[in-house]
Amino acid sequence: MAERTLTFPTTEEAIRELRAGDIVTVDGHIIGIRDRTQIRIFDEGVTPPWDLGGSFLLHTAPNVRKLGEGSYEPICIGTTTSARMVRFTEPLGRDHGVRAICGKGGLPDEAIEPMRRYGMVYFAIVGGAAALETTQIEEIEEVAWEELMPECLWKFRVKDFGPLTVGIDAHGNSLYHDVQTAAQEKLKELYARL
Repeated sequence: MAERTLTFPTTEEAIRELRAGDIVTVDGHIIGIRDRTQIRIFDEGVTPPWDLGGSFLLHTAPNVRKLGEGSYEPICIGTTTSARMVRFTEPLGRDHGVRAICGKGGLPDEAIEPMRRYGMVYFAIVGGAAALETTQIEEIEEVAWEELMPECLWKFRVKDFGPLTVGIDAHGNSLYHDVQTAAQEKLKELYARL
């Protein structure tokens, strides 16, 4: 297990250096995204207003305070469950060059192969840590598609965001898969004793 700091946007080469279990702290920019935003991009065919190449996507619908036209202050920016958005993993990597996704609860096995193929990782973050995460967001720099509030696209500038754990790496390794496999084996052992 290695500890690293990455600045986003980043390259595929930097992502392929990571291994499942590595601890990562992030600087730079994170893009907040959620179901409705991805439905607009992929199901409705609307081009995102920003280049997502090299980006880190955070599954979130943040609680914010409006300061003025297009200007917001973060109140509480936590994560939402990622598994229901797994169908977007492949097109995010293939069509947009996304390098990292982070949310709550991990992604199922169907995300492993697209992440390997397109050089992506899934970052695990401690659940319930929204108060801490919010302090690591220096500014909400831009917001797009405000009519989807709070499921718009958000551009957050971050410093020391994390620590995050590489839950799925770009080499086909998944801590979620490993835990599930170990749990199934343990369950077999328990049933055998009954």
